[in-house]
Amino acid sequence: MIQIQSFRGTITMIDDFWISEDKKDTGCYKLMSVENEYGNILNFIVTPATYFVNHVMVRVGDMVTGFYNKNAPVPLIFPPQLHAIVMARDTQYQNVKVDYFNSQLLSGDGQLKLNIGPYTRIELENGQAFTKNPANRNLIVIYGATTRSIPAQTTPYKIIVMC
Repeated sequence: MIQIQSFRGTITMIDDFWISEDKKDTGCYKLMSVENEYGNILNFIVTPATYFVNHVMVRVGDMVTGFYNKNAPVPLIFPPQLHAIVMARDTQYQNVKVDYFNSQLLSGDGQLKLNIGPYTRIELENGQAFTKNPANRNLIVIYGATTRSIPAQTTPYKIIVMC
């Protein structure tokens, strides 16, 4: 089980990132610098496997949240460079949470409980329908309003199952 952490901020730079001397990978990997409201900077390595919520194109100046494996090894450089698992551009009236959800559809941090409704779309990262129970999996959850309870509860618009 991957433990997922997030970092939210403004994209300040997007550049090509070379992983090898082989020219066939040129342009396939990107380095995105994100700066939060406190001036902290984190460089996300964006690979062809990085999932972009709603498949949006991001650019410098966009407010984004990057999600990464908090237990992955990190080179001792500044600013830190982490492999982005999921990137989400901030959108009004839409929240995104990436986490492990247990058998009760409670997030790993205990902050969000999902109530699947008749209009909740459940799909795979490739856009195909997911027909099983999404419990006990890492999920990308796109939702709107939540209750003010602890944990907050929501009926998500869409759930993307991370296989």
